[in-house]
Amino acid sequence: MIRFCQITGKMPPLMWLCRTMLNYTDPILETNVMGINFANPFGLSAGLDKNCDMAAVLDHAGFGFETVGSTTSRPCAGNPRPWFHRLPEYDSMMVHVGLANDGSDVVIERAEDAWRRTQSMQLSVSIARTNDDQVGDLNEGIEDYCISMERAAGRTAMVEVNVSCPNTTVGEPFTESAENLDKLFAALDRIERPQPTLVKMPLNKPWPQFKEFLDVLAAHNVQGVTIANLQKDRTGLDDIPKDWLGGLSGGPCTVASTELIRRTYAEYGDRFAIAGVGGVFTPEQAYEKIRAGSSLIMFISSLMYRGPQQITVLKRGLAKLLRRDGFGSVAEAVGVDA
Repeated sequence: MIRFCQITGKMPPLMWLCRTMLNYTDPILETNVMGINFANPFGLSAGLDKNCDMAAVLDHAGFGFETVGSTTSRPCAGNPRPWFHRLPEYDSMMVHVGLANDGSDVVIERAEDAWRRTQSMQLSVSIARTNDDQVGDLNEGIEDYCISMERAAGRTAMVEVNVSCPNTTVGEPFTESAENLDKLFAALDRIERPQPTLVKMPLNKPWPQFKEFLDVLAAHNVQGVTIANLQKDRTGLDDIPKDWLGGLSGGPCTVASTELIRRTYAEYGDRFAIAGVGGVFTPEQAYEKIRAGSSLIMFISSLMYRGPQQITVLKRGLAKLLRRDGFGSVAEAVGVDA
C-alpha cells in the first residue's frame, strides 16, 4: 500500500481519478478543532505512514487529516520482524514495529512539503522517543523529544507527542508516573510552537492514574489528547499465539477507548480537544466516539481490512447519522452522551 501511494501520488491523472471516485464532501462534516479548519473529522492515525509517503493519495481520497509518524530524533530500524500479524476474526492486527522511521529531520521536512501541497487535508506529525541501542536515562529521553519538537515547530498543522508506544526496548517511562510526564512537558513548554499539541495516551491505565496524567497535561501547553494507543490486554483472546509480540489494534480497542473518551470529556469538557482512535470500522462506531466527546476520529485497521473506500463509507454514514438526529454539524454532536 505504501509503495503504491509513493508511485501513484506523483501521477496527476490517477490523483484526479482518486478524488473523483472516493472524495465525498458534505458541509455538515466541516469542523473547526483547536483553531484548525477540517473538511471532515476523519484522519489516518500515526503508525502506518511513518515516513510521509501517502499524503498525496490520502488527500485526494478525501481524508480530513493524517498523522505522519511516529518519528524520532534519530533514524530507527524498529524491532526485529515480523512487525504485523493479521487477526481478521477480531478486526485487529498485532503490531510490533517499534517506531521504525527515517528520522524526524527527514520526515518532518517531507510532512511540511506535503502539507503545503494538499488541497484540503490537514497534516499532523507524531513524535516519539528513538527506539535503539543509544537510549539512556529519563533526561536523554526528554532531550530526544525536544529535538524532534524543535524540528516540528510551525511546520505542520498539529504535532502529536506519543508517550505510549508499547513496542520499545525501554518501555513507556513517561507514563510510569505523573512526575515523569510533568518533567517531559516542562521541557517541551520551553519550545515555542504555533501549532496545537496533542498527546497520544495509553489505553491500559486505570482511570485514577489516567486522570493524574490528564491533570499534568492540563497544566502545560497541550491542547488535545489522542485516545488511545494499542491494546495490550489479551484477556479473552486466548487463541493468539503467545510468541506474537506487540499490541492489538482495531476491534479490541473499541469499547475501552470510547469509555476513556467519555470519561475524559465528562471530566475536562473543552479543556482538551479529543481525537478518538481505536476500532472505528463503521459510521456508528465513529458517531459513538463523537457523542462520547471526540472532535476528531482516526483509524488504520479498518483501512487495511476494508480498503480505500472506507473513508467514503465513514463520511457518508456519519453525515446521515448527524442529520437523522437533528444535528447541523459534527461540533453539535460532540460529547452529548458524556
